[in-house]
Amino acid sequence: MALGNHSTITELLLLGLPEDPDIQALLFLFFLVIYLLTLMGNLTMLLLITTDSHLQSPMYFFLSHLSFLDLCYSSVTVPKILENLLSQRKSISVEGCLAQVFFLLVTGGTEGLLLSLMAYDRYAAICHPLKYGQIMSKQMCRGLMWASWGLGCLDALANLLLALNLDFCKLQTIHHYSCELPSLFSLSCSDTSANVAMLLCSFILHAMGTYLLVFFSYDHIVSTILSISSTSGRSKTFSTCSSHLTAVSLFYGSAFLRYLMPTSGSSLELILSIQYSVITPLLNPLIYSLKNKEVKAALKRLMLRYLQCLR
Repeated sequence: MALGNHSTITELLLLGLPEDPDIQALLFLFFLVIYLLTLMGNLTMLLLITTDSHLQSPMYFFLSHLSFLDLCYSSVTVPKILENLLSQRKSISVEGCLAQVFFLLVTGGTEGLLLSLMAYDRYAAICHPLKYGQIMSKQMCRGLMWASWGLGCLDALANLLLALNLDFCKLQTIHHYSCELPSLFSLSCSDTSANVAMLLCSFILHAMGTYLLVFFSYDHIVSTILSISSTSGRSKTFSTCSSHLTAVSLFYGSAFLRYLMPTSGSSLELILSIQYSVITPLLNPLIYSLKNKEVKAALKRLMLRYLQCLR
């Protein structure tokens, strides 16, 4: 690595995207439109939740943090993709690559924890409605959110500190559009066993832990829903969880497959990475707004206030 004593590599090449100029122009337009829509959608959700008094419940508190995380997550990779699509040399400095790895781990890890907290929030609301206010108090929500950020940063820092000891003295080509930690191991001429072990431990303790919390929360939620005698009651109760289940499936499904499969630079690997780092941040605000009457009502109120200001 560039920070080592005998490293000769100061930059890496990101060659995961096609080199055909016509295809690159189309990809640039594709990623630019997605990024702008992602910014617009998540900023709108943040604006609605912070300004509308009807959206001040714990669920929307967590949703505002999800929008913020999606903004950060998308901004870690997409601007660099757009830059490389316009330049002939698709390069990134070693320091920039490691910074990208760190922030991807922070935002991705924190988002995984946040999705599990949102599952617990739905569990408390559906299974313990009378105690919901006590269980999910403002102090509890803030504490859980700070804990998620802390654990996400700790996980990323542990992996980054080990990555700083890697030497990149050969093979400077990454067959990917961004720097992800597994892609760096094959480029190192130093021993990566400690790095692989740390990443595996992080995955088991961090990712699997959050997944299990989601699983057990919905196990209790489904049992409670099935105990409701009214069909319309069951449907209404389950509809409050459908958006979250969709978001969880999109994020966990692609991320799990990407980090469990061997790094090869295959098309499937790139598609899975694009799914959770580019597409999911775009879809999350749409998922939560299209299926949520309160969010749609808040958006109408915001538009009416905006139109009144223009008169």
